[in-house]
Amino acid sequence: MATTVPEQQGRRFPIPIWVLIVLGVLVLGLILIVLNAGALFNAGDSVLRFIFEPNTRVGDAAVVACYGPEGRGCPVIHSIVFSLVFFLIIVTGFAYTTLLERKFIAFFQQRVGPNRVGPGGFLQPAADAVKLIFKEDITPSGADRFVYLLAPILKTVPALILLAVIPLGPNLNIPWFDGVWYNVPLGLADPNVGVLWLLAVTSIGTYGVVLAGWASNNKYAMLGGLRASAQMLSYELSLGLTMAVPVVIVGSMSLGDIIRDQTYIYEWFIFQNPLAAGILFIALLAEINRSPFDLPEAEQELTQGYMTEYSGMKFASFMMAEYLGMIGVSVVVSTLFLGGYQDGFGIVNNLPILGPLVLIGKIVLFLIFMIWIRATLPRLRYDRLMSFGWKVLLPLAILAVFWSAVAVLVGDAFGSPIAYAVVSGIIFVLVVAGGYLFLRDSGEEYQQVPLEDDPMVTGERKGLGWAILQVVGAILAVPFALYSASLKWLDNLASAADKAGEEEAKADSSTAITVSKNE
Repeated sequence: MATTVPEQQGRRFPIPIWVLIVLGVLVLGLILIVLNAGALFNAGDSVLRFIFEPNTRVGDAAVVACYGPEGRGCPVIHSIVFSLVFFLIIVTGFAYTTLLERKFIAFFQQRVGPNRVGPGGFLQPAADAVKLIFKEDITPSGADRFVYLLAPILKTVPALILLAVIPLGPNLNIPWFDGVWYNVPLGLADPNVGVLWLLAVTSIGTYGVVLAGWASNNKYAMLGGLRASAQMLSYELSLGLTMAVPVVIVGSMSLGDIIRDQTYIYEWFIFQNPLAAGILFIALLAEINRSPFDLPEAEQELTQGYMTEYSGMKFASFMMAEYLGMIGVSVVVSTLFLGGYQDGFGIVNNLPILGPLVLIGKIVLFLIFMIWIRATLPRLRYDRLMSFGWKVLLPLAILAVFWSAVAVLVGDAFGSPIAYAVVSGIIFVLVVAGGYLFLRDSGEEYQQVPLEDDPMVTGERKGLGWAILQVVGAILAVPFALYSASLKWLDNLASAADKAGEEEAKADSSTAITVSKNE
């Protein structure tokens, strides 16, 4: 049967209509640019001068510094306003960090994630907040109530005040209602011991975890608190040593000085000592108990760990502290090794308002990286976690400090940054070569240890480390044994004195009775 071809209704253009429209607009725009080249050049010159010559915006005589004796009360106003704005931003950031994690975890696991509350699930954090506010608040029987209520505060407050000493951008010239421009710092304070503040505040949060586990009257919570304290001891040394690397390079503990020394991207300390930057990030992950270092809250082993007995807003406080800790970790690593608010091209120094935006971009990238780690790596076994901290990270942290110390010493001796770069490059090559030789595959097949011979199962005690531990334990036990023996001797002496007193009292009473009878 023959088929009939329908008659063509009309002739079509071989090029789509929208392509012709776009080409027409581009041609028209090019004609306008050619006709108004001079005006556009002047406008572009004005914009570039506004960006790269900040002194032309406001005269130096019209600007009053927002610090020092000429501040005219500005430090008080600045601190109050900045604290309120900062608190609002950081709490909002915590809320949407939870949404960011749930979205990316869903993406990694090929599922949908929150998408019902608000457009694209954007209001899910608000729904979670309302739910936690109205949840029943339960206090377990037998808990130490004061410590039980204090623990969430000790965990949350350090995560908030950690960022108090970190500049979020260069100073801004801001007009006020009195007609005067003020030079306002984008930060609450920049003390000359800012690095020590970071070390102190990051350690305080562990007290909240330990006290929460102890005060809950729950064995799983107690084990979670003990694990948190053990992790803190294992990784705090590596954390402190790697924080010392920027201090050695700059010669100052002020975080503002450290940031200003990393203006351009080739000056970022991550390129001068990548080993220290990596160890710092790993140690901070362990400090805030993020995966794969989340042993204090392992669901499979400890139900929920140190926060098992917490509910309602107290549970939300622990969750807030964890996500605020993620933001704090991102800010600390960015400040010490990635230039902080510096964009790496010097633009922020001439356009200070971009400083907080650049820092927020680095924070978001670090948050995504931490979420990626959680979605990828399994939780470490507890003994391997401790071994990794003491046997791997700590020696590498000492090597990282040695790396920067030697490079700075040689650079200062020759008075040339080239000498510093050469020595640092040589040490970098040696570290990479040593790591390759240590980690390379020897070609031998891995021998799985039988379960009946695994020391974690059998509890077998042998080796030099076990012998040294026994000797140290025996030495440390001597003062405790003497203390216990002294207490026992004093108790016996007191009981003997009491017995003698009782016998003497009985004798006196019997004598008195005899005398009374004779009378």
